[in-house]
Amino acid sequence: MPNFEHPEYPEATLLHLESMVPCRESQVSSLLSIFGERQHFSFPSIFIYGHTSSGKTYVMQTLLETLELPHVFVNCVECFTSRLLLEEILTELQSLSSENKHGSHMPCDTFNDFVRLFKQEIIIQDLQNQTVYIVLDKAEQLREMEANVLPGFLRLQEMTDRNVTVVFLSEIVWELFRPNTGCLEPFTLYFPDYSIGNLQKILSHYHPPEYSADFYAAYINILLGVFYTVCRDLKELRHLAALNFTKYCEPVVRGEANERDTRRLWKNIESHLKKAMQTVYLREISSSQWERIQQDDGEPGHLKGLSAHAHVELPYYSKFLLIAAYLASYNPARTDKRFFLKHHGKIKKTNFLKKHEKTSNHLLGPKPFPLDRLLAILYSIVDNKVAPTANIFSQITSLVTLQLLTLVGHDDQLDGPKYKCTVSLDFIRAIARTVNFDIIKYLYDFL
Repeated sequence: MPNFEHPEYPEATLLHLESMVPCRESQVSSLLSIFGERQHFSFPSIFIYGHTSSGKTYVMQTLLETLELPHVFVNCVECFTSRLLLEEILTELQSLSSENKHGSHMPCDTFNDFVRLFKQEIIIQDLQNQTVYIVLDKAEQLREMEANVLPGFLRLQEMTDRNVTVVFLSEIVWELFRPNTGCLEPFTLYFPDYSIGNLQKILSHYHPPEYSADFYAAYINILLGVFYTVCRDLKELRHLAALNFTKYCEPVVRGEANERDTRRLWKNIESHLKKAMQTVYLREISSSQWERIQQDDGEPGHLKGLSAHAHVELPYYSKFLLIAAYLASYNPARTDKRFFLKHHGKIKKTNFLKKHEKTSNHLLGPKPFPLDRLLAILYSIVDNKVAPTANIFSQITSLVTLQLLTLVGHDDQLDGPKYKCTVSLDFIRAIARTVNFDIIKYLYDFL
């Protein structure tokens, strides 16, 4: 017997639906209750929210397609203006009939035109006696459109006098949507994040047919043990599982271990999972490139060719700006005279290196520095004379946008903005080599 019960749909359909939406049975049951039977009037609007990769879009698509309910599915990021959005809904509505798979373009300038054309299409498509669902994915984009679009969709059932339900899918809560003027409140439904048990069940469900389910479940358990603390995104975890499974199976393929020898399998894949940890969410290389890198012999834990930062291309002065920012972040301000002033006089090393300063600045992390100190170091390390033009300041802004620098505080504060350099030592050494600058000679920790 299926967990879902509904008099409108056959048991086989509900069993198939249950197998398609693991760990979302509660939410699907709620939606089935809200939808009712085909001819029933449903809620005018439903607001479904939850974090990214919590199954909102997938569950709605699977539910509507499995039950064969008339629906229109639109991504609000792709249709970024109200006109594009309204026209796309009307075009998809035309294609619901079997005779017309590709709807013709229908110009629609205003929401009033949309209501009129929508009522006409419902009659043409012969959908008066069943609920039509309009699903708006990434619905937070509606807040950037005209003020009447969101209230219009909330009251679409009332305005058209048709059996239509608008479903909003969003990653933010309804309180951030609610218009200032009065509006019809939607029915809200929350999709919680998948727990580690849910992820284990879902990822194990898609095991390769040539291996047993228990063997693949053990692999997923190892994968989640490594990545769950830093990544809860189901799509990313599925990508990582597919990317590293071949390496996990190598001892079994070579005959060096059996499927139950988890300790040997773990030893074989441990270093490769640590490498993959450095590229979570980045998708810097293709699966084939990743496999070739795994086959290369190299130092354990050494990541060759994966980091996008190792290949970043910066303008000439941006490189020196970044070097100056790194020096300002990791050198104490009182050492600037020694490093960057040509005629600083003699400074005794015993006085300069105080005994109580034993902790490395690189262990303590980057310190914030003011803009004028950054520019002073820049003028000292660049051979050519650099004028403080708008171009230099725009390059600083670009470095902040690239997240190579971090703005500390506000850029409009009276004493000037402060920054931190967020790049690693290996990265800044690679940048310095491209401009023939020996940065180690200017770092206080390496005296």
